[in-house]
Amino acid sequence: MEVYLVRHTETVCEKGICYGQSDVGIREPYDAVFESILNQLPQDAILYSSPLHRCAILAKHIKENTQIDSIIEDSRLMEMNFGDWELKSWDDIPQEVLDPWMEDFVTVNVPNGESFVDLDYRVREFLDNDISKGHSKPIIIVAHSGVIRSILCKINNLPLQEAFKTSLDYGAVIKIEI
Repeated sequence: MEVYLVRHTETVCEKGICYGQSDVGIREPYDAVFESILNQLPQDAILYSSPLHRCAILAKHIKENTQIDSIIEDSRLMEMNFGDWELKSWDDIPQEVLDPWMEDFVTVNVPNGESFVDLDYRVREFLDNDISKGHSKPIIIVAHSGVIRSILCKINNLPLQEAFKTSLDYGAVIKIEI
């Protein structure tokens, strides 16, 4: 089954801001990037999206410019919850709090947030319960870097520690087979 993983486009947040599950907007103009994304996608598919605005606006554009009937928003596709760090500059997070997480982002929870294992659990639950049902159409998933990296680790049998070893640009489209 063809699955298209689509990362949202660039946000309005300045570089160096931790925004995880904060519902931030996307940088304008985005029409040209949206068109580039559309050109890489099938015209008829099942469309899933994170409910966060930066994904939902792209998913809406995809739906309106294809033969896709609806968008299935799923909170399991939301970015990692960065808890107390949401909308803070990475430089403003005290080193004694940041260092343990940087040394083991996979299993160490952000204060009042998630670890990467927590995100991975949500994503795998989504894949196992919704995507593995064998759909007759291709699937498009509009999501975030962490979610896409979790999916790529699963399908490539990679440990989560290796999730961030490759770049994943804003607006990237990755076609995989599940």
